[in-house]
Amino acid sequence: MFSRQVLRAARVAAPQRAVTLRAAPVRSFAAATAADSQPPIAVFGLDGTYASALYTAAAKSSSLDPTAKALSALNAIVEKDAKLAEILSAPTLTPQDKSAIVAELAKQAGAGGETVKNFLATLAENNRLNLLKGVCEKFGAIMSAARGEVELKVTSAQPLDNKTLSRLETAVSKSQYVGQGKKLKVTNEVNSDIIGGLVVEVGDRTIDLSVSSRIAKMNKLLTDTL
Repeated sequence: MFSRQVLRAARVAAPQRAVTLRAAPVRSFAAATAADSQPPIAVFGLDGTYASALYTAAAKSSSLDPTAKALSALNAIVEKDAKLAEILSAPTLTPQDKSAIVAELAKQAGAGGETVKNFLATLAENNRLNLLKGVCEKFGAIMSAARGEVELKVTSAQPLDNKTLSRLETAVSKSQYVGQGKKLKVTNEVNSDIIGGLVVEVGDRTIDLSVSSRIAKMNKLLTDTL
């Protein structure tokens, strides 16, 4: 849980201050890139720029795995705490607020060392803490590519048990959708709107076997016929 004292201090301070943000030099925490530290895929947007720079910095310091673990933890924290997300977007945080938030985030991350601390400090200094969640997600995409992973997302109306997920993983791993030497990264999302069946997403391909999809097709067929 994110420190209540830090959240309370930032939340109280934000509406009381009318700070005009002045243009300042943008700090970068990554040095010139080397060929072996370049991200394996391109990710776009400002959050993608930060994610790419973080990958380079982590690769150079041989801390990719702990950095990935830290960003996964930070993503979960921001996703779970709506108030924290609001505070990270506040334009009126003082340097003291930012310092306290960065220290707490680094503590909650629990891994990554100086690379993650420098990354968080850079976001704070550049008034980009609101990009944290996007950076975490895009860094995760870069790491998946670096590990040769292909994402297999299975959406179901009810949570699937491990045996069913394992059978799906085995079946999909033998298909043409997964390249040789690639590893599947399996996730199960629950969406009651699909009613039943499955929606399987492998990389950029989608196989819709849901009941809701069948009903929609049937309705369209009836409408077109009548």
